[in-house]
Amino acid sequence: MSEKTPKLRAALDGIPTYKPGRPAAADGPAAYKLSSNENPYPPLPGVLESAVTAAGSFNRYPDMACKGLMAELAERFSVPLSHLATGTGSVGVAQQLVQSTAGPGDGVIYAWRSFEAYPIVTQVSGATPVQVPLTSGEVHDLDAMLAAVTDRTRLIFVCNPNNPTGTVVRRAELEAFLDRVPGDVLVVLDEAYREFIRDEQVPDGIELYRDRPNVCVLRTFSKAYGLAGLRVGFAVAHEPVAAALRKTAVPFGVSQLAQEAAVASLRSEAALLERVDALVAERARVVEGLTGQGWTVAETQANFVWLRLGDRTVDFAAACERAGVVVRPFPGEGVRVTIGESAAMDLFLQAAAEFRKAL
Repeated sequence: MSEKTPKLRAALDGIPTYKPGRPAAADGPAAYKLSSNENPYPPLPGVLESAVTAAGSFNRYPDMACKGLMAELAERFSVPLSHLATGTGSVGVAQQLVQSTAGPGDGVIYAWRSFEAYPIVTQVSGATPVQVPLTSGEVHDLDAMLAAVTDRTRLIFVCNPNNPTGTVVRRAELEAFLDRVPGDVLVVLDEAYREFIRDEQVPDGIELYRDRPNVCVLRTFSKAYGLAGLRVGFAVAHEPVAAALRKTAVPFGVSQLAQEAAVASLRSEAALLERVDALVAERARVVEGLTGQGWTVAETQANFVWLRLGDRTVDFAAACERAGVVVRPFPGEGVRVTIGESAAMDLFLQAAAEFRKAL
């Protein structure tokens, strides 16, 4: 037997592995999972029924063009069909974007810490990740990101609200940034948490894209819409970019169940907004509780809160787990805690209070 092994791309060396939020152990003390940015509510009215009906034909391939979903999105957001592309969650579309724009020697700029998939999808394509530290207020440093642009820069991610900090870039600074980015550099506004924003100074990326050919907006059904397990996201971009995304999509990647569930979710907007309002109210309660305990909490417009804990991060996460909730630690940096059921947040607040008293 040959001792040789297959040659793999050197670009894969050192690529970090995506770490999903750890679930609550079935036999452990933790009863609630707050480690992934999921919606704690069950599917919206009519969604489960649509998915079950679609499941009756999953011996057939799904509609690769996602025609029904594309038509619904075009009407919902008043955009041309040719400006839309779908994928396996917004992270799948993000990978398609990098594949469409950047290769070896090209640069992809993003804030750090931000969504941990950005360095992965960048390095998989052989491109060079350019990480720009957040400001002391945990916000994108747009001036520093502009300064990082070179003639090899192909794509810039702006995660708004930012994951995992929940902080936002507001209209004035974002528009000034977009006006200064070279027209041949694609700016991706990743708006996975758009529905949770209550700050009126945060612009809707779809309005910004309309007269800017180098702006693309990412959205997902995984968060507010509660379809995390079905993997469906979409991009809104001008024709050349959207066409490239459709070319780089995995064939039949979005299942028919996901397509039908997404359409039904879009048609249940009233129920959606009611649930999102409840999560936003719970977010405010948690932030108030933490600040009352003396914690410094980054201003969040997402469905999670961020505590920068440095070398206390792992100990804090362990304390939360002993109290019955699993949170998401980023060792050496901080903890992200998804807003879940009120009972879960009560346990979290109690754990946070006890941890602080012990400091």
